[in-house]
Amino acid sequence: MVKAIVDINDEANRVINIVKAKEDLKDKSDALNLILTIYGREILEPELRPEFIKELLAAQKEKTIKVKDFSSRYK
Repeated sequence: MVKAIVDINDEANRVINIVKAKEDLKDKSDALNLILTIYGREILEPELRPEFIKELLAAQKEKTIKVKDFSSRYK
């Protein structure tokens, strides 16, 4: 676990306290961890997620087919 001393503004502090109270968390560290976990899941680009990389690697191993005329094949 990493320890950090951070400077946050009053609004960010209020948000952390609201999340802490709403989720019945024991301290602000737990609230920050929850906020950042949710942010990481929902906001970060899918290319950065490990499960996306696994999907790409699996897709690379799939058998491919050659298509001469794409528009006639997929009407």
